[in-house]
Amino acid sequence: MAKYVCQVCGYVFEGDFESLPEDWVCPMCGVGKQFFEEAEKAEREETVYIDVDDDNPSICRDPSKCVKCGNCKSVCRFKQGVYGHYDIKKCKCKTVCVDCGQCSLACPSGAISYKNHYLQLEEMMRDKSKVFVFQTAPAVRVSLAEEFGGQKGEICTGKMVAALRELGANYVFDTTFGADITIMEEAHELVERLKSGKNLPMFTSCCPAWVKFLEIFYPEKINFLSTCKSPIAMLSSMIKTYWAQEKGIDSKSIVNVAITPCTAKKAEAIKEGGYDFVLPVRELADWIKQRGINFRELKNSAFDSLMGKGSGAGVIFGTSGGVMEAALRTAYYFLTGKNLKRLEFKKVRSLSGFVESQVNLAGKKLKVAVVSGLVNVRKLLSEIEKGAHYDFVEVMACLGGCLGGGGQPKNINITNEVARQQRSSAIYSLDEKSTIRLCHENPLIKRLYQNYLKDFENPLLHTSYSDKSDILG
Repeated sequence: MAKYVCQVCGYVFEGDFESLPEDWVCPMCGVGKQFFEEAEKAEREETVYIDVDDDNPSICRDPSKCVKCGNCKSVCRFKQGVYGHYDIKKCKCKTVCVDCGQCSLACPSGAISYKNHYLQLEEMMRDKSKVFVFQTAPAVRVSLAEEFGGQKGEICTGKMVAALRELGANYVFDTTFGADITIMEEAHELVERLKSGKNLPMFTSCCPAWVKFLEIFYPEKINFLSTCKSPIAMLSSMIKTYWAQEKGIDSKSIVNVAITPCTAKKAEAIKEGGYDFVLPVRELADWIKQRGINFRELKNSAFDSLMGKGSGAGVIFGTSGGVMEAALRTAYYFLTGKNLKRLEFKKVRSLSGFVESQVNLAGKKLKVAVVSGLVNVRKLLSEIEKGAHYDFVEVMACLGGCLGGGGQPKNINITNEVARQQRSSAIYSLDEKSTIRLCHENPLIKRLYQNYLKDFENPLLHTSYSDKSDILG
């Protein structure tokens, strides 16, 4: 009897496949007949799950917990556009992975999870000769409370900082400051590219999963990426150089820990260096619980000074469209020497996965796009290949941006869409309430450039990319 295998979840149908009605769907994952292939012709292992290589730096898989639901494979293929776009028999690894961690969010049993590093960090923190510096990404402050019974989008900045101090942090910085640096560099880079007309559209580069996706599947387009490091990587460089010099601390004694909404930052830390540990939100929450810290009862604590204050523009990095909006605010200033009268670019705010707009920037009409979710990125790149023109494109691997990152809390009794919306609303409220809403007006940023960086394009703040398509075979 012939067997037909679902190419999404691995479900095997035995019987007269051809006689099934055209609207028949896979009973396991719900896809149509077109996704089935005769078992003898199938060019894949018959597994319902996504394989995770043992040396994956970001996520891991425990086979004993797998309930064979197929969620991980469906997400990787239909939302992230990764699985199904390579030949398993040809590629040089079991599974091509961009480290986004969306499969771990979709896994109901915890079979796929973040790769645990907090135990190793906790052991290291016994060494009193080390200086432990923590930094927290913008999206963390509107999601961490959910792990302790808080509402979606609850802003818990003060308790978050207090928890890190309870865990043993010597200093706690706001990665929003790193986002401000990124915008200074990225807005300058955008203006220079617009003047030269070269390497347009400029793609944002702060999402490591997106960068890796481009390097693997579209290496011919890596010149369009901004050369700017991510906010975490930029702040990390400044912690171990500028801040260490200001404080008179030996940089070799600094252990830099990034708290992120993202699992892919674990891989980025290996590539870029400068930060030693990455703990996604769920991992930090697990550590806090393991230590018996009552998060809800903590008294608020503030970020440390010198690099602890970021602008409202830096905060909105945590949501899809935020990088675009922040960059446009400062690019306008670089072009005119004046600030916008109206700072909001609401047309680029979208959690749907794709939005395009035309913005007037000091007399220059720019075609911009904001894309999140890698399957939507494939659609955008296809349009560009067909001749569609854009000047500036923000890309995030996870739908909704960082607030929907693979390291964020899992949503129970609420849809992912609602969770993203509530977190996003909280992020924008922080911007609206901020006394400084433009990164170039942040006095700490001004001091950094005056006393240390001196000018743009410092090598400490920029990176390079490489063609990784060879792993596809």
